[in-house]
Amino acid sequence: MKVSNCMTRDVTVCAPDDSICKVAVAMAKLDCGVIPIGENNKLVGVVTDRDIAIRGVAQGMGPDTPARELMSDEVLYSFEDQDLDEVSANMASLKVRRLPVVDRDKNLVGILSLGDIALNNGKAGIGAFEAISQPGAPHSQSM
Repeated sequence: MKVSNCMTRDVTVCAPDDSICKVAVAMAKLDCGVIPIGENNKLVGVVTDRDIAIRGVAQGMGPDTPARELMSDEVLYSFEDQDLDEVSANMASLKVRRLPVVDRDKNLVGILSLGDIALNNGKAGIGAFEAISQPGAPHSQSM
């Protein structure tokens, strides 16, 4: 199964100059924990609810702080035509719960979550969830 068969296609994107308050409001409206950040039709970063809490609020940033000041600009992503099992394994090894999905021109076309994987390919989703839930992620919340 390809990523395009189970990803969420309707993705809200915020701009780097949007406030973290606007990003948080978009997350609340969508009941999600990540918002892609785009500029000139290209994915330039992502902001997670954890970024807002740890990189933003905990560091004294206010609600008018631009998303660019706390977004992760080293974005992990998958291609829409990649095999879902391969991407699930990558998500597990990287310990990420969501990945933006791009086409081969690197235009954002969707987002893939563990929930999407579990709904469409239960076995791969369970394996990814188990691996992601283990402590010891290779990344840090510091900037």
